[in-house]
Amino acid sequence: MNFQLTRPHLEQALDQIALEDHHIAQALEEVGYPDERRRGDPSYEHFLRIIVGQQLSVKAAATIFGRIEAALAGDFRPQRVLAMNDSELRALGLSRQKIGYARGLSEAVLDGRLVPTALADLPDDAVVEQITRLKGFGRWSAEMFLLFSLGRPDVWPADDLAIQAGLHRIKNLKTRPDRKRADALARPWRPYRGAVAIFIWHYYSNAPLP
Repeated sequence: MNFQLTRPHLEQALDQIALEDHHIAQALEEVGYPDERRRGDPSYEHFLRIIVGQQLSVKAAATIFGRIEAALAGDFRPQRVLAMNDSELRALGLSRQKIGYARGLSEAVLDGRLVPTALADLPDDAVVEQITRLKGFGRWSAEMFLLFSLGRPDVWPADDLAIQAGLHRIKNLKTRPDRKRADALARPWRPYRGAVAIFIWHYYSNAPLP
């Protein structure tokens, strides 16, 4: 399947939704369209980036991933990570838990239990099922891969804290929505929930606080 969350798709989807949702329309006026967030072809590097980003701010994750990229000299092969000892990986900013996840990911790619490029041919649910077999990869991690590596148009990461915080502001809610409420709010946006997720991250990062 081709990557669908292209800039033209994002614009067309958000324009369509804005016709029916005045909150999205107003937010779109405030911050404009988001940029395309494609990460290139599905790869081991993408999964490593997801591990780094778990439970961290975008800025902190980018800093740590930059250190890893420098340490590997841009050579993202699982055997390179497995060759590093725990002390080296900790010095780059990975926690003990994430070191374990990175090693498990590397072994799964090397022994063929996970073939990143093959996931592009599977439907969303099958991609989630394969990814969540890996230790340290829950639904959120699978949704990040679906959005940024595969560009699937109707993926909705309702557990993401920035999505919940963005919805809180865009929809003028009294409290930040939990997963159940976030899912309900997004239901009318099908089949364009991926575009809205990209937009809410964009809004969360760029809209001035009231």
